[in-house]
Order: sequence, then structure tokens, then C-alpha cells
Amino acid sequence: MASTSMENEMVTRRRRHGSWSSASFGSGFNTRGGNSEEDKEEDLKWAAIERLPTFDRMRNGVLRVRVGIEIPKIEVRYQNLSVEGDVQVGSRALPTLLNVTLNTFERILGLFHLAPFKKRKIHVLKDVSGIIKPSRMTLLLGPPGAGKTTLLLALAGKLDPDLKVSGRITYCGHELNEFVVKRTCAYIGQHDLHYGEMTVRETLDFSGRCLGVGSRYEMLQELLRREKGAGIKPDPEIDAYMKSTAISGQKTTLTTDYVLKILGLDSCADIMVGDDMRRGISGGQRKRVTTGEMLVGPAKALFMDEISTGLDSSTTFQICNFMRQLVHIMDDTMVISLLQPAPETFELFDDIILLSEGQIVYQGLRENVLEFFENKGFKCPARKGVADFLQEVTSKKDQPQYWFRRDEPYRYVSVSEFAESFNSFYIGEHLAEEFEIPYDKSRTHRAALVKQEYGISNWELLKACFSREWLSMKRDTFVYIYRMIQLTVLSVIGLTLFLRTEMKVGSVQNGEKFYGAMFYSLTNVMFNGASEQVMIVSRLAVFYKQRDLKFYPAWGFALPIWILRIPVSFVESALWVVLTYYTIGFAPSAHRFFRQFLAFFAIHQMAISLFRLIGVVGRTPVVANIMSGLIYQLVFVLGGFVIAKNDIKPWMIWGYYMSPMMYGQTAIVINEFLDERWSEPNTDTRIDAATVGKVLLKSRGFSTEDYWYWICIGALFGFGLLFNILSIAALTYLNGISDSKAFIVDEDDKNEGNSW
Repeated sequence: MASTSMENEMVTRRRRHGSWSSASFGSGFNTRGGNSEEDKEEDLKWAAIERLPTFDRMRNGVLRVRVGIEIPKIEVRYQNLSVEGDVQVGSRALPTLLNVTLNTFERILGLFHLAPFKKRKIHVLKDVSGIIKPSRMTLLLGPPGAGKTTLLLALAGKLDPDLKVSGRITYCGHELNEFVVKRTCAYIGQHDLHYGEMTVRETLDFSGRCLGVGSRYEMLQELLRREKGAGIKPDPEIDAYMKSTAISGQKTTLTTDYVLKILGLDSCADIMVGDDMRRGISGGQRKRVTTGEMLVGPAKALFMDEISTGLDSSTTFQICNFMRQLVHIMDDTMVISLLQPAPETFELFDDIILLSEGQIVYQGLRENVLEFFENKGFKCPARKGVADFLQEVTSKKDQPQYWFRRDEPYRYVSVSEFAESFNSFYIGEHLAEEFEIPYDKSRTHRAALVKQEYGISNWELLKACFSREWLSMKRDTFVYIYRMIQLTVLSVIGLTLFLRTEMKVGSVQNGEKFYGAMFYSLTNVMFNGASEQVMIVSRLAVFYKQRDLKFYPAWGFALPIWILRIPVSFVESALWVVLTYYTIGFAPSAHRFFRQFLAFFAIHQMAISLFRLIGVVGRTPVVANIMSGLIYQLVFVLGGFVIAKNDIKPWMIWGYYMSPMMYGQTAIVINEFLDERWSEPNTDTRIDAATVGKVLLKSRGFSTEDYWYWICIGALFGFGLLFNILSIAALTYLNGISDSKAFIVDEDDKNEGNSW
């Protein structure tokens, strides 16, 4: 009820007033009735504040002082953090077919301690320590391979479990297992993974809807209560904006519009993101969408990994400038990794972390970084940008050009020496002193660390994912139209091959033709759902990203797909049965028609569920195709038509009962051959059966009892349910298959190279 009244009030005020941004900041939060001397004094204060630059106005405003609302802050500390990984050595590190095969066998044998361990440990991060403070924007610099991504992943709690991690990471003095770190912070990676069929606005709206509003709603309620108690009347437009951004579960919010404007995406807001097969926005715009996807959420700690890839220097500056204002005004904690920032972008940052060869060379104020290197004998030339200088000064190849002590001979200073010198530098000593004082947990704002696993309720998550899946289906209508056209063409082929004028009844020989017609129908209906495998595999990369960022759980992704495919199965099964049933000449009674339709509907549901399961377990197109080929060969061979039950060896009979196709085949043949028109007396004494229909069933080992039809229908729906449950389990516990691997190549034991 509270959220509904807020929405109504917001709409009314937006209609009554113009843009909230046109109002002065002071008038927005300091409107009082009357003309007392106190009011005049406050007006003079605001007039002085409004003459200051924007940032100073925000920091010197009396809002927080007047009502005493404290914004949550997060301080991140990492102490003696080391990350190690095992890599292949020498030529075995090269990804050849032989090496992959040998490595796989060695890995299997290694599980039983039957093969020696032939990997070398590589130190990605080496005993690094530092403090990332709120209200300060930190730039993470370092040459490629320095360990920047690994450090950001470690701080965000997203490191690969195969890596060996030692050391300590805390948020406001709390260990990572004391709260939900993936909801407290947001990691923005290098890869731009989005649904190509969604527009930019829809992508950000969905992200904001799933991530929720955090503690904004509770803080807004407290703000309104205190304002009322203090007699402060907020500006209607700003009040409406704050309320609109504090209500969760909305399909679209003003926050999305604000982020679109700030990131320069408003011009392409209604254009599809696009992918390899669909035209969309540019690469630079897609990179900004990746950034905006997390900015619409409530995270108070942001770790951004090379967000400038594909962006020009002007756009990078604008985005970083916005980030700077966000950090300073909202007291956020932010670390941004950039490869080669322009000088004007570099100047926006408050602190610098310089990482090289897995060690921290410098961490502290941006203004003091050149002083540190000058103490070591290296000076940045006037012609050189500071960021470029920092990237190169630790390199053995580039270091000599920056040596400026002409009275001393140049000597290569290694990264380890730089790291040791920083510890004795006054900034490093001050950092060590801060570590000696533990963070006071009592200072932690109750809303700073998130304890809930997801931003909104399970029902709201299901509705959000359901809406997105419905939108995706509408955008992919061509796929479903193509599937129906395919079914139509195949059904026309089938009904001409098995035309009813040629399909006689009453004898065993004629029954064999009906067996062929039913098997043809069964295989086509089953394989019609093969596109589900391709579609699910293509969406897994986005799913893994959003699952790890706590957008939604695995069931929130799988259930809408399952539910929305039920009408598709209904239509496609009905299309096949309507086109083929009477034209082929199956049993003419109406209830037999509807029973065959029910059987094909259950078969189709089972098949698309199985294809989805193969896709989520295989995770890549190649692996999934190999798995589906193997599984469907077994299903076909043991399905009761290719090899009759009576011909299957006893030690393989379990495969017959585990084949879903067997239950589909049994259901449709029982429905046909137990009809009255197959009740001619049996004249073949070799088979103990009263009618021709039962002879046809017994000859292939099928049951002659009608209740087996319902058993098979139940089994098919049970298989469909089982496959969907297994799909949810696979989506929950399996991770994406990474293409990049760390390796070290030795050349005659002289040259070593490593990449991470």
C-alpha cells in the first residue's frame, strides 16, 4: 500500500511540475513555511552554497546535517592476498589435440594417484595488501598480465574455485562469508554479454528490476519521517524522483533514464543490443550497456575491469567523470581498471593502485605517485602522460628511458624492489599503520552489507524473468514459425507416403505400414524440438553472468522457459495430428484422435525438455551436439521399433525401460491397435493373441492392455518433469566452459613466458 501511494503521488506531482532538475538544490530540500528570521538565515546559507561548484554544493549541503541521514559506506581491505594456479609446462601447454587428450587422461589418472603431477604453480598475486576507501575513486593500473582482473575478481568474491587463495579480504571488518558479497558489490567484466533481441532500455530495466533498490526504500521512509519531524517540506519534483527510485518491482524507473543519459545511450535506448546473428548497437555502446547494467542497481562497491575498451577518450572521460560524482556524492567505493587512460581521465581519480607481475608497486594518492618514482631515480618526461609512464616504468625494456640521475649509472630496478621500496615510503608506512588498527565493526551501517541473497522476492523474480522470456519469444517468432512450417512440410510428406487409400487394415502385413507411419510421426515430433538445444546454449553465457551477479537463481531462468513452451508444444502437436491423423487413416473414432494428440503432446514436452538438458550440461555447441547424437542413438535403438523388445539381450533390457521413446511408441501403438477395426480373429497359431491388433503388439513386445497407454502418458510427463529438474540442477551447479587457460612455455629451459 505504501509503494502504491508513493507511485500515485509521484505521477501527480510529475504532471503538475516541470523537470526536477530545473529547481535549485537548496530549494529542493529546504522549503519551509513562513518568513521567520531563521528562514532568511537558511536562505542566505543556500545562496552561498549554490555559488559553489556542483560537487562542493553536494558535500556542503545541509541535508544530511538537518535530518541526520547517514549514507552506507563500505571500506574494503585486502591483506597478504596471494593467488596461485596450476599450469601446464613447456610444449604441453599448447592447445593441440594431442595435448588436450593427454592432459585429460593424466587428469583422470591423477584422481587415483596413478600419474605424476606435471604442472607448475604460477603466482598471479603475490602477498598484496591495501585499503580501498569509500568516497574515493581508485584507478587500477598495470601492464597486461599484471593480475588486475584477478585482483578485482578476488575483491568481488568471484575467483575461480580451482585457484589457491590465501590472505584476507574484509568489507568493513567483516569476512566475505558473513554477508552476500556478490550483492554487496558489483563486478563489471571485460566481456559484453547481453541478449541481442532486447533493446538497451529493456536490458537496463530488467537489470534494475532484478537487482532491486537495496535500502533506498527504508532510507526514504526514515528521511520522510525525519523531515516531517523537522518541519522540512521537500521539493515535490525531487521528492517524486526519490520515491520513484526507491520502489522495487517496477518494469521501468527513472534510474534507467538517468543512467542512459549519463552514459550517452539515450540516442540508442530503443535499439536492439544485437549479437553475432542480429544487427544492433556498436561495440562501444555495448560496452557502456555492460557498465549501465550494474549502475542501475543498489551496489555500494563497484569493481570495473577495463570499461574503456572500444570507447573513445571523450566518452571515457564523460563516464569516469560521472563515476567520480557518484563516488563523491553517494560515498560509494569504486575501483576502475583502465589500460591507457588519457591525461584528463587520469586526473579524475583520487587514488592509484599500480600492479605489476602480481605485486603492488604503489597504492595511494594520485598526486604522490610521481614523487615515489622520483625517489627511485625515475622521472616522467613532460611529453609523456603519467598513466603511460606508470605502465612502462616497471618494464625492463622501457625503464632505462626514464632514468634521470645522470650522476649515477642506470641499474634495472625490479618489481620486487619497487614493492619493497614502497613499504618504506611514507605512504606505504602510513598504510601499514592503518592495518595495525582493526576496522571498528560498530561503525558499519546496517544497510552497508547485504544479507539477502536476491534483491526482490521470489515471486517478483519469477515475474521479471517471465516477462523477459515472453519478450524474447516474441522477438524470436521466426524460429517458432519456421518450426511449424517444417512440421507442415514433413506432415505433407508423411501423409502422401502413407495415404489412407493405400493403408488397409485387418491383417498383420497391413499393420506393419501403420507401424512405419507412427514411427515416422514420432521421430518428427521429437526432433522438432531440437532447436531448443541451440537456443539454450546461445543464452548460457548471459545466464552465468547474471546468475553469478545474483540477478536471479537458476529456477528463475528455467521455469519461464518451461512454462512458456507448453503452449508451443500444444500448437505444434495439434498441427501434426490434425494434418496427419485422418489423412493417413488411423482409427477413426474421436476419442482415439484425442488420445493420439495427448500422446504427441507428452512426447513433444519430453523431447524439448531433454534437448534443453543436453544443452545446459554440454554448455557449448560442439559438446552438446556430440551428447545429443549419442543419447538419441541409444534412445532410438532401445525405443522398441528398431529392435523389438523380444530381441534385446537381457543384460540391456534396463535400457529399454529407460528409453523415453519406448513409452511414446507404446502409447501410440496401443491407441491404434486396440481399436475395434483391428479385432479380426488371429489365425496365426505361433502367437498367443486373440486379435490381429494384439498380434501386432505382441510381435514387438508391446503390452496388450489398454491401461498401459495411461502408464506411458504418465511416464512421458514424468520424464519431462525429471529433465526440467535436472536442467535446473545443472544450471545451479555447473559453470561455463572457459576458453582461456593459463600456461607457461619453456624453450630449452631458458625462456619462460606466462599469461593469465
